[in-house]
Amino acid sequence: MTKAELIEAMASGADITKAAAALVLDAYVGAVTKEMKKGGKVALVGFGTFSVSKRKAREGRNPKTGTTIKIPAKKVVKFKAGKELADKVK
Repeated sequence: MTKAELIEAMASGADITKAAAALVLDAYVGAVTKEMKKGGKVALVGFGTFSVSKRKAREGRNPKTGTTIKIPAKKVVKFKAGKELADKVK
C-alpha cells in the first residue's frame, strides 16, 4: 500500500476529505519521528510498539572481496506487533 492509497483508505474509513486525512497522517508520522529521535517509544495498544534500539559496532565481511570491514554503531527503529494485530494477520 502506498501513502496515497493509505490516505484514501483513511479518508473513506473516517468519512473525511483526502486533504484532512493527509494532514492527519503527516502529523502522526511527525509525532512518531519526533519521539523516535528522542529515543522514546510509541505504544498503540492492540496495534504495536515502535521503539529505538542501539546496535553495537561490529566487524563484517565484504561478500564480494571477503575483506573485513568495520560496521559502525547506530540506532535502529524496531516495531513489535501487538497481540491483536498479530492475531488478525494469522
